[in-house]
Amino acid sequence: MRRLAALAGPAWTTRLRCLSRGLPLPRWGNLRRVAPFSSQFGFDRGTPVDRYYIEQFFDRHRASITGDVLEIQMVAYARRFGHALGRLESVDVEPRHRPTFVCDLARSDDAVPSAAYDCFLLPSTLQHLRDLDGALRHALRVVRPGGAVLATAAGFVPLIDDAPDYWHLAADGWREVALRAWPGCEVEVTSYGNCLSAVAAMLGLALEELTPGELDAQDPRYPVVVGVACRKPRHDGGIAGAGHHPHGHPTPSGEVPA
Repeated sequence: MRRLAALAGPAWTTRLRCLSRGLPLPRWGNLRRVAPFSSQFGFDRGTPVDRYYIEQFFDRHRASITGDVLEIQMVAYARRFGHALGRLESVDVEPRHRPTFVCDLARSDDAVPSAAYDCFLLPSTLQHLRDLDGALRHALRVVRPGGAVLATAAGFVPLIDDAPDYWHLAADGWREVALRAWPGCEVEVTSYGNCLSAVAAMLGLALEELTPGELDAQDPRYPVVVGVACRKPRHDGGIAGAGHHPHGHPTPSGEVPA
């Protein structure tokens, strides 16, 4: 057998092993490639795969997106998923997006008022926060007691090329981060994605190229997006201030939300 394997070579040995064990063989077709179909996250083909899960997350927590809402970069998700909205404001480190507050979230003490919002949305943001704990503490600081912080983070999604990507964690990792930054809060962490949607996202395919059934299949081993929801206690016990290091630019999938 060893002599046969040596004659066949590793590729054919693997094929024969799979056949003998009844294991399926891959049909690579044009998937056998070292460059993605799109270098623009799928925007040039349709809608990026991660948007499907980001929208699922905000739709799931639609009831919390109400009253006065703060959002990273611009208020697109607040307008789309919110109800009974009051004041809508935004925060970003980049003035070109014309946010209400131009500042680093982790150093926002003198810029964004405390306990001023009922909800804070951070779409596709967590992976870009250099001072992660500091930014998360400030995210909770600006929310009123009983309010919500809703954030998403990229998993199996290509890195953006115009800002740093610091953190691509699984749901368990984000849960540890959230519980450390938000002690005493109600925290829910949800993983979205599966093997197929993760491959599609990494290759730059569009969500329209997958079926709803393929997108909705969930396997936590292949997170395309992780959603983090935090409910601040109604009686605020005093959340500690944040650190003082700049974070990266929180740009969802390299482009502003549609």
